[in-house]
Amino acid sequence: MQITNSLKLIGTVGLIAGSLLATGCGKKQAAAAPPSGPPEVGVLEVQPQRVALTSELAGRTAPMLMAEVRPQVNGIIQKRVFTEGSDVKAGQVLYQIDPATYRAAYDSAKAAEARAEANLGTVKLKEERYRDLVKIRAVSQQDYDDVHASLKQSEADVASARAAVETARINLGYTKVVAPISGRIGRSSITDGALVTASQATPLATIQALSSMYVDVTQTTSDLIRLRQNLANGIMKKDGSGQARVKLLLEDGSAYPLTGTLKFSEVTVDQSTGSVTLRAVFPNPKQALLPGMFVRAIIEEGVNDAAILVPQRGVSRNPKGEAMVMTVGAGDKVEPRPVKVVRTVGDNWLVSEGLKAGDRVILDGLQKAKPGSPVKAVPFTGAAAAPAAGAAQPAAAGAVPAAQPVAAKK
Repeated sequence: MQITNSLKLIGTVGLIAGSLLATGCGKKQAAAAPPSGPPEVGVLEVQPQRVALTSELAGRTAPMLMAEVRPQVNGIIQKRVFTEGSDVKAGQVLYQIDPATYRAAYDSAKAAEARAEANLGTVKLKEERYRDLVKIRAVSQQDYDDVHASLKQSEADVASARAAVETARINLGYTKVVAPISGRIGRSSITDGALVTASQATPLATIQALSSMYVDVTQTTSDLIRLRQNLANGIMKKDGSGQARVKLLLEDGSAYPLTGTLKFSEVTVDQSTGSVTLRAVFPNPKQALLPGMFVRAIIEEGVNDAAILVPQRGVSRNPKGEAMVMTVGAGDKVEPRPVKVVRTVGDNWLVSEGLKAGDRVILDGLQKAKPGSPVKAVPFTGAAAAPAAGAAQPAAAGAVPAAQPVAAKK
């Protein structure tokens, strides 16, 4: 029994000694581990790039030409000779007004013209005879003057009769109501047998030319002033074509395939809204655009040849509300940098002050980037590392090829 107890005691002492030895070795190994380096942060090196700045404005479509068809004489509609909703040509007959009374008036005017011309012939012969007789004093000067006056009056009667014939002819022509322009005609407001009056308030139908469409949008005067200042200061410049191009987004968010041009800006500010109206023209060969549609126009404002773009994730605000970025400066130490941002460009901020080419902006690991602390800068590999051209345009408008300038919008 004593031998067994002695063996147990020896085993227990051996286990304790082994544990202490292992613990000591572990401490030596831990103490021998090298110290950890500065934290890694993902940075983006700022590089200026060419950016086409745009504004996205809401507006509505309107036809370039629109004509309300109205009668120019009174009468009963005998027949409507067009199909509602069809395309019509300028000069095409749309309605036939009963022409009976106007034809009779025309015939009467023609007869009056013939009577006046016959009377003129008689007076003219008499005036010629009296002209010769007054020279030899066979008739008095007074008689000749009376005949000459009668000639002038007869000539005036003929001219008046001819004018009456022309008026009657025009009124007879107006019994055929024709299309003033080419385009698509809408529904008819009257039917056969209806009485119409000249220049009535209610149009018989409306024709709209849809081959090209206006898009009217509004822009605030503050944006207009900012745009003019940027152009004057050289921050932006107009495209070489001289005309601003416009793209269109339809109500469902899809992009209209054809590009329009900005035609003019209204010269008067709407006092109730503080905005001005801009008008663009779009080709509409397939008549996909209809009058009154709600659309969003993406208008090119100008080009910034040296734009500084920073992903939005890299910009924060200080307690004063000022925009700030964290940069890696000299000695690979973190430096906070106040910046001035102008507008968004896709997923990026357009920076006008505070950054220059070559600056390294921290985008990843900001929680580890304390001002003044050393860091290890590595290139940022996230989706926003390169402000891609495609990110600068609305998704519906599609990406811009790499060779083209980046498009920006408000």
